[in-house]
Amino acid sequence: MSPPHAGSAAVARGPLHSLCAALSRGSLVLAIVGLLGVIVAVQWQVVGRYVFNDTPTWAEALALQLVLYVTAFGVAVGVRDAGHIGLESLVALLQPGPRRVVEFAIHGFVALFGAVMLKAGWLWTTLKGSDIKPMLGVPGGLDYLSLVICGALVLLFSVEHIVALARHQRVEPAWN
Repeated sequence: MSPPHAGSAAVARGPLHSLCAALSRGSLVLAIVGLLGVIVAVQWQVVGRYVFNDTPTWAEALALQLVLYVTAFGVAVGVRDAGHIGLESLVALLQPGPRRVVEFAIHGFVALFGAVMLKAGWLWTTLKGSDIKPMLGVPGGLDYLSLVICGALVLLFSVEHIVALARHQRVEPAWN
């Protein structure tokens, strides 16, 4: 969430921001590659079913697995680029002092959510790590590893926003 005058704020610089920008761009690329993988898997399944009358059982499972990771990377990039759902119109009406307090609180709550997602995802990843998914032959914990990745990135990107806000800077979106 950026204040209305964010265009005038300096762009955040430094090692944290460089790392987060690289991770965000990498996440965006992985989300795009994963989405292409979903398209190929679904098309493979459709062709197998209607052309060859032999539905590949792994195609749907792979598409579902990829959707988890596409979503995880997309959510993380959305948090870094402040594209998550917010009450920007209400925050914009506040005076600069209270606005900063609310923005700190918002990024703090998002960071807390990321930390909870990271912890819960890790718990489920380890609990389901020995289960094998029959259609793909991979550990069931891979489903929950997407939560770990997303949670870690959301936490890191929220910390980046908090640091930038404390320095009166703004985080530049990944696609700039």
